[in-house]
Formats: sequence, structure tokens, C-alpha cells
Amino acid sequence: VMPGTAADWLRVDPDGTAHMDVRLTIKTTEGHVVFMHYSGIRTGKPPVLARLNAGEAVDPSEYYFRTAIRFETGAAPLSWLNRILAIGIGQRPPSGPTYDVYAIK
Repeated sequence: VMPGTAADWLRVDPDGTAHMDVRLTIKTTEGHVVFMHYSGIRTGKPPVLARLNAGEAVDPSEYYFRTAIRFETGAAPLSWLNRILAIGIGQRPPSGPTYDVYAIK
């Protein structure tokens, strides 16, 4: 992630469901710049969400964490990113969120 290019907004419902809106710019190892925008949902049973919010390690099978991802780039080698929608399956370990990302074909 390029410094100073990321922002995220989080709305949490009374039941603990989190709705996220995240925007960031990444620079590839080849020097290409890619803007990334994703929205998502993280939800689960209240005791599970309480453990996540307390920073505990929680098995990802105990909660639902999905994102819809779009990319924008002017880099010709990565122009295919402009034409896909990707889905992310998230996890929230104590060190911060991680995602497995899949292009939808």
C-alpha cells in the first residue's frame, strides 16, 4: 500500500455486523500503480464478534467476512484488472485482516 493513499470507513450495526468501505492504492514490485476499492461485510454470532473485537484469535469458520473488490489502473500489463470483479474471503487474526482474493469469471 502506498503511504498516504488509504482510507476506510466502518459502520457497525447494533447486532455487531460491520460494513466496510475501503479505498487504497498499491504499487506492484514492477512499479505499476493500482487503485483498489472494496466493500464488505463481517458478521457472526454476538459472542464471536465480541471475541474478534477484543483482539482474540477466532477460527474464521465461526464468522462471515466477505468483500467485493474493484480495481483501476492505467498500467497496460495489468489492464485486465479494470475488467474484473473480485471477491475476497477475509479473516481477522489479532495481527490484522487478511484476505484470499478470487477473480470472478
